[in-house]
Amino acid sequence: MPNTRIILISIMDSYYFMAAAYQEALKAFDEGEVPVGAVIERNGRIIGRGYNRIEKLGDATAHAEVIAISAASTHLEDWRLTGCTLYVTLEPCLMCLGAIMQSRVSAIVYGAKDSRAGSVDSFFYRQEIERSYRTFPQVTSGIMGEECGELLKAFFRVLRNRQ
Repeated sequence: MPNTRIILISIMDSYYFMAAAYQEALKAFDEGEVPVGAVIERNGRIIGRGYNRIEKLGDATAHAEVIAISAASTHLEDWRLTGCTLYVTLEPCLMCLGAIMQSRVSAIVYGAKDSRAGSVDSFFYRQEIERSYRTFPQVTSGIMGEECGELLKAFFRVLRNRQ
């Protein structure tokens, strides 16, 4: 029987790090970007942060996950993020999943599902990627999913009201 104390600590850690990713998403919201935030954790410490900056940077690849991966790689002075967990408020898209796989992130924890562009659980990319790479990060979904989803809905509601 698993140690319930260890499981409880793990769940509490997931909420702590997802709350940090949510704070990054709020920065994106404040800047008029789609509110997606990400943090990368290793050994209980945040080593990379990012939020969507597509409009601000004029760069289609400036997704929260990619920025967080870059920051974590700079912090570690290594492109390999083995042993790291990515916490992101929205299910990663196919581009971000490619970056996650290339950087060897060990686990993905995401909040809200993305039925339009999500590539971890919403579509069947996962099976093909796992077959090709012979591995796939451990995945946990739904941590703060309601809050993350509501933030996205609020952003698009504000956007529609401006138009």
